[in-house]
Amino acid sequence: MPSERKQNIVMFPFMAQGHIIPFLGLALKLEKEKGFKITFINTPLNIKRLQPSIPPSSSIRLLEIPFNSSHLGLPPNAENTETLALDLMLRLIESSPSLKPAFEELICTLVNEQNGQPPFCIISDMFFGWSAEVAHKFGVFHAIFNAGGGYGMAVFHTTWLNLPHKTMTEADSNDFPLPGFPKNYRFKSQNLPGHQKAITGPWYFGLEMFQEWLETDAMLFNTVEEIDRMGLTYFRQQFSCHVWSIGPILSPLGSKARGGKEAETTLNVCMEWLNSKAITSVLYVAFGSQSAPSESQTMQLATALEASGHNFIWVVRSPSSFAGADRDFKDNEVEWLPRGFEQRVRESGRGLLVQEWGPQMEILSHASIGAFMSHCGWNSVNEALSNGVPILSWPMGAEQPFNATMLEEEIGVAVGVANGSDCEVRHEDLVRKIELVMNGTGKGKDMKRKACEAKEMIKSASKDKKGFKGSSVKAVDEFLDAALQSWNRLQRSQEMSCTL
Repeated sequence: MPSERKQNIVMFPFMAQGHIIPFLGLALKLEKEKGFKITFINTPLNIKRLQPSIPPSSSIRLLEIPFNSSHLGLPPNAENTETLALDLMLRLIESSPSLKPAFEELICTLVNEQNGQPPFCIISDMFFGWSAEVAHKFGVFHAIFNAGGGYGMAVFHTTWLNLPHKTMTEADSNDFPLPGFPKNYRFKSQNLPGHQKAITGPWYFGLEMFQEWLETDAMLFNTVEEIDRMGLTYFRQQFSCHVWSIGPILSPLGSKARGGKEAETTLNVCMEWLNSKAITSVLYVAFGSQSAPSESQTMQLATALEASGHNFIWVVRSPSSFAGADRDFKDNEVEWLPRGFEQRVRESGRGLLVQEWGPQMEILSHASIGAFMSHCGWNSVNEALSNGVPILSWPMGAEQPFNATMLEEEIGVAVGVANGSDCEVRHEDLVRKIELVMNGTGKGKDMKRKACEAKEMIKSASKDKKGFKGSSVKAVDEFLDAALQSWNRLQRSQEMSCTL
């Protein structure tokens, strides 16, 4: 590809941290390693929040797209899923087509700024499949960057599109075949998210979204070919566009993306505490930026962590029943932690409680971490496997149960402890699972070995040295080559029209 190019790539993630973070990681990668200019589009409050995350050396342009949440039946300033309950989160997702006219206007403005030259390509979120039509109006190559993994998103696609669990007979009520998957492959009904089990009809926005996916020129997945072949094969068979695995795209900023003295203090506290613990002796517990176990589950989890006898660091968030509430977890002031729990943890030195947010990348890369109890959001999965850390899976929703299934049944790096915030959890069961993974023998030892194998696959896929390019590096090059071919065709077409 020509070294002198400084073409502009437009990137537009959905308004959720789990989407914005990998999009920003990809933006920084394309800018630093490939020399592109990046225009990063999002709603005003998200742009304001992103500004401190842009390194001083970067020239990424942050561009606001108008958005009025109140006009869409959402609370004022509801521009990110992080503060929204599930029903409002779905409303935000379903409102995304309302951004289409403003997005088209922004692209038109960019074209005019560049004297009629359109962007090199547009990379949008899976929830913004409608942006393919906008891109093609300007003759621009379009790609959907799916922040999830291939397997999880493949199960998400086929179960919502076909609702195969709704046609199960009593004889096969425990599992069912997945349309588009290998003939003998069956999926356990217990691994569906709770809201999908209860569904009585199609998700009409989902069906419209899946139809819009058919218009894109390429699908990019934040995953690695060697560990995610089944899901990637599904998309290559179901869609006629290019499908590339370009992951893992991890934030190069780590906790610096959070910014501020509070984040720096938290990082220092966590690192000092972890430095005092033996190698692989600590269980890390965190459930992402917008989910948490219920009140009773949190009580059982706290009891299990204390009873297990293992070191742990726990990023504690208000239980799901307190979503959006500003409540500190201080001894005897909340009903969802055992009485005296925080004091006992502090005095024993076996645990560290971190409120609301923790520097996850730095924690998972620390030698003292032995396992990760996780909701199995795909960013967390990538961060764990990139460091060879086995997982105790506790998915909360979306495609997370499907990710957990892949990790346990296909790769062998996880063991399930619960599914969702509405299932019954007993601390005795949690203790057994913690012991199984942390004791370093039997299945726990095997999980650790397989997690380390996954780590090596990821390293190999990301390697770019003289004489060798990993699968993810090749995929990025192939994607950019395809966009360049489209760009060259557009330039020739414009030149021909000028000479007529």
